[in-house]
Amino acid sequence: MHAATHSRDLYTVEQVRTLDRRAIDELGITAFELMSRAAATALTCLCQRWPQARRIVVFCGPGNNGGDGYLLASFAQGAGMGVEVVELSEALHGDANGARATWQRSEGLSHRWHQDASLPKADVYVDALYGTGLNRAPDPSGAALIERINASGIPVLALDVPSGLNADTGNCPGAAIQAQCTVSFIAAKRGLYTGQAPTRVGGLQIDKLGLPDLLWQGMQADACLLESMHLPARARDAHKGDNGHVLAIGGDHGTAGAIRLCGEAALRCGAGLVSVATRGENLFALNSARPELMAHAVHGPQELQSLLERASVLAVGPGLGQGAWGHALWLTALDSGKPLVLDADGLNLLAHEPHRFAAPAVLTPHPGEAARLLATTTPDVQRDRFAAARELARRYGAVIVLKGSGSLIANPDGRIDVCTWGNPGMASGGMGDLLTGVIAALLAQGCTAWDAARMGVGLHARAGDMAARGGERGLLASDLLAPLRALGNGLGHD
Repeated sequence: MHAATHSRDLYTVEQVRTLDRRAIDELGITAFELMSRAAATALTCLCQRWPQARRIVVFCGPGNNGGDGYLLASFAQGAGMGVEVVELSEALHGDANGARATWQRSEGLSHRWHQDASLPKADVYVDALYGTGLNRAPDPSGAALIERINASGIPVLALDVPSGLNADTGNCPGAAIQAQCTVSFIAAKRGLYTGQAPTRVGGLQIDKLGLPDLLWQGMQADACLLESMHLPARARDAHKGDNGHVLAIGGDHGTAGAIRLCGEAALRCGAGLVSVATRGENLFALNSARPELMAHAVHGPQELQSLLERASVLAVGPGLGQGAWGHALWLTALDSGKPLVLDADGLNLLAHEPHRFAAPAVLTPHPGEAARLLATTTPDVQRDRFAAARELARRYGAVIVLKGSGSLIANPDGRIDVCTWGNPGMASGGMGDLLTGVIAALLAQGCTAWDAARMGVGLHARAGDMAARGGERGLLASDLLAPLRALGNGLGHD
């Protein structure tokens, strides 16, 4: 159902409202007709997803989302299904009044929601309570109904957006429907792909409601879905010097594993050479486990300097620490002006000593690190991940990877890509170290910071999905190394 013409484009709620108004004002399609198309599309989706469903309950709110629900109920009843409507409010507005009148003319069964009432039984529930206009927590009555629906165990089809989810940001300020499937109309809303949205949306289908492509003319998408990417095949006469030299800096006392994962990921993703600047105590373990890494004991900036001169790209932060040793190496690395990837304590040090990057740079914060970089709180970052990522890119002059469910890649020029791959099994130690090495390797092989970040995030997440085929729980960062190599060569199938 997702139209190929705009299959990667993501829009804000206001942009979708503009498209809606254009359809009405410029194409002469009435709002009621759009509502009817949405209801018919949603009923088709319901029948395809649950072909055995014979009885449905539609939960209708007071706005146009509720109007979609009333019309779906009418169409379903006309098709011979058993239908009941549960109304959140009697005070409807806009075209929802006309939609309810259509339902009432069919002599359909309606109930007003009361918190002490039990919910009707059904094969499928349809969520048409709140649409994209809700940017606050649902009121107590609506929240209680949402919680009851979620606790029912009955599968839910959400219309346009799961009620309670902010379609612009992916944040849930209060109770929110947990749908098994969401059918969204006209265009893909950016907030359905990041933050809390992936746990609420379920399977997502987008339908343009038959609107022509000319409706989108002159409208720039706010963001894009990340596409599958890998490097082209190498020339037959390639040598290691053609593929860059990554210097991974980190591994303070007790954190040899972090810098090893970073370095090995850089090797597996095609860097020609990978050196490691680390504590002397880590050399034996690194040389024994991965002799291809050129590990060097570095006690301070002077010993790091010669390694910096030979490197083309830096990977700074895994296991670095924030003590005197880590700070000195971090400062020396930044002063070198080399292209770099900055993660972990490299970001925490940056939060204390802000620096705007002139050379190509990729910063890979999780929400907590992003909050420190912006001098705000983690909940504030998560309330609007798009705004946070864009502000970080602007402030630091770097490409930003804001990690988490639906990772965002933000360019200083305002572009954002959203990664829809990855899984909860990747919420384990070492995954970020791996990503740092992946992106550094791509930078070393000639990618721009923007392309290295986009490709690196995609390869990392897709490798995580391949590795999780044996189960998400217990997934290790090192389990991604083999899939990373395959995907980086365009050989894997995720």
